[in-house]
Amino acid sequence: MNHTLLAFAAVLFLAGTALARDADPTRPPNVIYILADDLGYHELGCYGQAKIRTPNLDRLAREGMRFTRHYSGSPVCAPSRCVLLTGRHTGHAAIRGNKEVGGWGPEEPEGQLPLPAGEVTIAELLRDRGYATGVFGKWGLGGPGSVGHPRAQGFDHFYGYLCQRVAHNYYPTHLWRDHDVDVLHGNRHFRAHQKLAEPLPDEGEYARHRGSDYAPEHIADEAVAFIRGHADEPFFLYYASIIPHVALQAPPDEVDRYPRDWDPEPYLGDRGYLPHPRPRAAYAAMISYLDRNVGRLLDALDELGIADETIVMFSSDNGTTFAGGCDREFFDSLGALRGTKCTVFEGGLRIPMIARWPGRIVAGSITDHVSGFQDVLPTIMELTGHTPPVGLDGISIAPTLLSSGTQRRHDHLYWEYPERDQQQAVMIGAFKGVRTNLRSGDLTIRLYDLDTDGSERHDVAGEHPQLVERMRSIMTTGRTASADFPIPALDADRRTP
Repeated sequence: MNHTLLAFAAVLFLAGTALARDADPTRPPNVIYILADDLGYHELGCYGQAKIRTPNLDRLAREGMRFTRHYSGSPVCAPSRCVLLTGRHTGHAAIRGNKEVGGWGPEEPEGQLPLPAGEVTIAELLRDRGYATGVFGKWGLGGPGSVGHPRAQGFDHFYGYLCQRVAHNYYPTHLWRDHDVDVLHGNRHFRAHQKLAEPLPDEGEYARHRGSDYAPEHIADEAVAFIRGHADEPFFLYYASIIPHVALQAPPDEVDRYPRDWDPEPYLGDRGYLPHPRPRAAYAAMISYLDRNVGRLLDALDELGIADETIVMFSSDNGTTFAGGCDREFFDSLGALRGTKCTVFEGGLRIPMIARWPGRIVAGSITDHVSGFQDVLPTIMELTGHTPPVGLDGISIAPTLLSSGTQRRHDHLYWEYPERDQQQAVMIGAFKGVRTNLRSGDLTIRLYDLDTDGSERHDVAGEHPQLVERMRSIMTTGRTASADFPIPALDADRRTP
């Protein structure tokens, strides 16, 4: 083909891309919310990660706004997702822990305690306003046939894992498409938690812990197809990836992109989940694989000519895990932050947050505005031109994102975690009050000044008695007791009917 024909072909291609959807200034923006699973604060290049490659998420940060003080809804999966979708913190949310329905066997019922039918989600609000709505990945808020199923909570389409326990395996026997089982014929059932007494003699023998149908690939395919299928109408895409939640399972070619000398010893499964011959390389490969799938979503927006009409947000449901062969020290996953997943310290709650809306959110901007998952629903409603419901705990951060108007600030942020040792935290400005052993009846509040002590090592409660009493009051009156997630030391006679 000569240069003239090449130039003509290029013009036709660009014209076709531009005409993929005529710009409509009156059309509300599309929204893509991407949620990683157990991704730590420092596990992206744009947040200081030096070993794991995340070029697409780094690009998203360059083209949008990066938050330095954004907080998950909870230090564990299901309640964090509940806060995200409903705009109510864990003192008021219906789901406050990972309460299981069923068990681990292949014939056991799937799912966690379902989100009640009366809850109002982002998806319901947007669907009622003409949006196509889809969720792809891990749900965790209700199993098959329950009132918490995604199709009963405002989503037109669902593909992925309904059950968090099943999501411990990246090579499951099946996923769910809406209400139907999608069998992954390349996989066989095996337990997602196994231990080895000693390393296997040959690295190839670890292949027993994988199949040929990698669930994250199928999920990403469905998410991209959703974008392509709804490019001509407003859509809300909730892409809830299971990465990098252990088990350590990544396609071998992805693992081979990282150095062999990272892993002098295999992981034998002694901290839960599955053994792996190259645990550090596998963990990095999983995050890079998630990054590659984010790139696929961004590429689809570009190809369809709708990137400028689409708000893309990215975050994580909580901080880095302590289990399953994840080496957070090697990757400096949490930096100086104290704690991990399952704690209300900064390492369990402070997470990455990136937002891009070309032409509306200033490219390369950074904010230290303190925000949390409860803010996502009111923010999306305002950005799409709608008024959020009353009675939420969240505040729209649209003024921060758009660099216009007056940004309201939280009087306080609140968390409770009713599992393990039972914990509670309140943040007021730079100060954070923490209770960490409510199960034993210990109501002591430790106070940390995050401006001078981001690692939460120095208790300054004795220096600020009035602030401690204010936090104590919030910890008592700023919540409602839950019959499903009791904290006896707090509940007393405040239980709801």
